[in-house]
Amino acid sequence: MEFYNLHITELPLIGKKRAYLYDKLGIDSVYSLLYHFPRAYIDFTNVSAISETVLEEYAVVRGEVKAKLPPNRIRENMTTYNVIIIDPKGSSDRASNHAKMQITIFNNKYAFDSLDIGGQYYFYGKVTGNLVKKFMASPQIEPTDMACGLIPQYNLTAGLSNNMIRSNMTSALKALDEYTVETLNKKILTDNNLCSLSYALHNIHFPADNEALEIARKRLGFEEMFGFQLALLQLSSQTEIRTDYILQNYALTPFIESLPFELTKSQQDAINDCLADCKREFSMMRLLQGDVGSGKTMIAAALSYVFAKQGWQTAVMAPTEILATQHFDTFSKTLSPLGINVGLLTGSLTAKQKKEVYEQLKTGEITVIVGTHALLYADDCFSDLALIITDEQHRFGVQQRAKIIEKGQKPHVLVMSATPIPRTMALFIYGNLDISTINEMPKNRQPIETYAVTKAYRTRIYKFILKHTSVGNQVYIVCPLIEKGEKTPDELTDVTNYVESLKSGILSEIKIDILHSRMPAAKKDAIMRSFSQGEIDVLVSTTVVEVGVDVPNATLMIIENAERFGLSQLHQLRGRVGRGKDKSYCILISEKEDSARLKIMTESCDGFKIAQEDLKLRGSGDFFGNRQHGLPHFRLVSLYDDIELIKTTRQAAEKVLQDDANLCKEENQPLKRLVQNIVNEDNTSTFN
Repeated sequence: MEFYNLHITELPLIGKKRAYLYDKLGIDSVYSLLYHFPRAYIDFTNVSAISETVLEEYAVVRGEVKAKLPPNRIRENMTTYNVIIIDPKGSSDRASNHAKMQITIFNNKYAFDSLDIGGQYYFYGKVTGNLVKKFMASPQIEPTDMACGLIPQYNLTAGLSNNMIRSNMTSALKALDEYTVETLNKKILTDNNLCSLSYALHNIHFPADNEALEIARKRLGFEEMFGFQLALLQLSSQTEIRTDYILQNYALTPFIESLPFELTKSQQDAINDCLADCKREFSMMRLLQGDVGSGKTMIAAALSYVFAKQGWQTAVMAPTEILATQHFDTFSKTLSPLGINVGLLTGSLTAKQKKEVYEQLKTGEITVIVGTHALLYADDCFSDLALIITDEQHRFGVQQRAKIIEKGQKPHVLVMSATPIPRTMALFIYGNLDISTINEMPKNRQPIETYAVTKAYRTRIYKFILKHTSVGNQVYIVCPLIEKGEKTPDELTDVTNYVESLKSGILSEIKIDILHSRMPAAKKDAIMRSFSQGEIDVLVSTTVVEVGVDVPNATLMIIENAERFGLSQLHQLRGRVGRGKDKSYCILISEKEDSARLKIMTESCDGFKIAQEDLKLRGSGDFFGNRQHGLPHFRLVSLYDDIELIKTTRQAAEKVLQDDANLCKEENQPLKRLVQNIVNEDNTSTFN
């Protein structure tokens, strides 16, 4: 049997029950188990005497069990087991009678019974208490004859412990040693000074020392990024196509003169970039990124105008019906007076309405069509589709994007995103797209005053809400949860209970409504429509409003448990206000009195600066919401710290594909499997 096909149950001690638990972690084979890398390591070579530990810090101590106290049954299903440990003789020059620590074990009689009086063990955990008496609750406990070096710590699920995974990982590595497994050929390994796969996997899980760990990380990090680069480049090559729509003579002046405002230089530059692309014989593939409210829609409207005057059609695709409707309103107001017919196609239209839209597209009566993913299924309904514009591109899968590109005769493609990211990251995420960036705001946009406060300010905040609603303005309140579960921390706020508390308290006289992702699409649209029409004073919502309609009358954004959100997401939410003539505010409520992260929000409204800081603080996986925003979850690579690796692997991937575009050569079969594993890893990954 080939190593890649070894099911996890082939390993000792893994039956159906444990295999089920592993399946929750996305692990079903020996191969996928080996790629379940540790999230951290405990350094058992860095041992502190009890007398030398620092309060409120984590430490590894070597302790001798002095006494085992009687079990303490606190309540039903909760028993604590307490052990007194001391510094072993000779462990520290300062060891004394005060060098004692009480170890508390919760609901684990087996762990308690396994500790012998007079026995010595390593204990890892957070040290609490005072200088006289120290405590450590729920520590990781290791026998002194087994714990040495760096001990791996894994992401777990209920029923699986670190010890179980370590035991199974040892078996998996033994199985690996029975096969000859390598994903990178000798030339790639030599050119990039990389170790073998076997050495890397052994030392990523059970490092001989820190140097061996770094060698393993370098190898596996290269493999991870190299595989994604190969997949991206192969995808990019499929979209480099010649087009039948080449702009020659056009006039943009009528459109510019019809606008009630002046375009910014950034907007003008972006329009010129796009028009220059469309003069060439190849389809435009351009990313337009700009901050919330920077005017990306006007650039899309300008291009739609130029294409319409050529007799060509444009399709504008938004990720939600709310946003599609907003775009339809904007495009209609801008283009209809110029003689351009704009249509709307969404999933909520009746079959009769859809049929009518399809017929108008087929005859060319509709020149600009705005819609959601429903556009994907408008088969053979375009008469001359020349331009496709997708908004919030990262919310569409690659296969979805490819499907709509197929709708026309090799159309141009413009991708818009309000998630500002550094250029290097953008090049990686969007592959072959050229990039235009809007780095200035329209003249009428005011900065939003932002404050980070604790819950102690809640009464003042409610009064501030009343101040805004009393003059006819509206308010957003965003909570992290829809409703609380049994294990939800008390400090987290949910929209369901929050709305009830507001309606029965100081805000009982104003109109309050609720919005969250579990609602049917029709109900969500109806609520947003009511809010945009001023029929709701306060909208309590989850982050579903992150991408929503423009409500110029909304002047206050309040975000509960702000510490639970990334900076870029907070910035996106903040962008829901400040769209009208009145001064707008954003209040971030947090448990932490002094949060350096939230302070960044109070000091800057620059989305690119905030994105950079967010990337520094949280890493690429959390920054992009892992799979939510279409970016793969990297195990070992940081898109912020590993810029050189991104460049190196891209060059290496380009070199391989220049010689073997489809990875058909025998020597590249492991690479082909690597790419396929990446493409198939998750249905919501970058490549789906």
